[in-house]
Amino acid sequence: MKKLLTLLLFIFIGFATNAQQTEKELKKDLKEKKAIISKLQGEAKSIQKKLDALPGWRKGAFGTVGGNISGFNNWFARNAPNSSAANIGITVNGFANLIEEDFFWRNSATVNLAWVKLDDKDDPTDSSDFETATDVFNISSLYGRRLSKTWALSALAEYRTTIIDNFNDPGYLDFGAGATWTPTENLVVVIHPGNYNFVFSSGDTVFESSLGAKIVADYTKKYGDLSVKSNLSLFQSYKTSDLSNWTWTNSFGYTLYKGIGLGFEFGLRKNKQEALSNAIEENAALPIPGTTPTFDTVDNKLQSYWLFGMSYAF
Repeated sequence: MKKLLTLLLFIFIGFATNAQQTEKELKKDLKEKKAIISKLQGEAKSIQKKLDALPGWRKGAFGTVGGNISGFNNWFARNAPNSSAANIGITVNGFANLIEEDFFWRNSATVNLAWVKLDDKDDPTDSSDFETATDVFNISSLYGRRLSKTWALSALAEYRTTIIDNFNDPGYLDFGAGATWTPTENLVVVIHPGNYNFVFSSGDTVFESSLGAKIVADYTKKYGDLSVKSNLSLFQSYKTSDLSNWTWTNSFGYTLYKGIGLGFEFGLRKNKQEALSNAIEENAALPIPGTTPTFDTVDNKLQSYWLFGMSYAF
């Protein structure tokens, strides 16, 4: 019996020792494989960087879809205890850039649309339709002839309007020429002292075209699974600051699985012509004698929008 127990003990110790050695060997093999993978990933990134630097087209797009719905029944804490609400938003950011040694041609488009609905079931006159909340359309084309690695003589065409409501009313079309600075592949700064801002509007309105300076700064980059795009477009009128305007939009998309992830968008804008046009419309609805808004009296408030939701990239 003692011999049998001794034999079993030796067998157990042998198995334990072998298992321990196997675990050490596996951990060693795993460490070696990870080192190889890390090296290959570094080499792949280096090759991709060289590919990205080659002349030719660069294309891409990403966006965000967000929305929510809610319903209330006898919820007396609300002003409308029996109601339903919903909002839907979608954004798309796309670009197609031709980069050559002697010149570049950069094209981009941004669309941001959102709808909101609030249906008060206790108010028969209340509208149950979706109303436009955000309506942004922007497309631009920049051509540059290189003077050096970072500077180029350039010409820009940029068009901005709404597409759901009041298409091209107003609409803004910029044509200008000057210089473009490209310190990195991802940052483009346009400086055009000669730019004409065409403003399209129907009827007798406050909108007016003028000559001025155009400055655009655009940053687009991908950090692993995070896509980032930021664009600042500024027009400074030579005629009067009342005709100047600027818009700053920012988009972030984080990919979780096969191009789908989370996205966040926000934008800021100041445009005194739009502020005055809106104030005149509000005053016409509720006229107060002697209070017709003017450029001198209107409050040029900061305009803004934001959207958070599911993102997509391709």
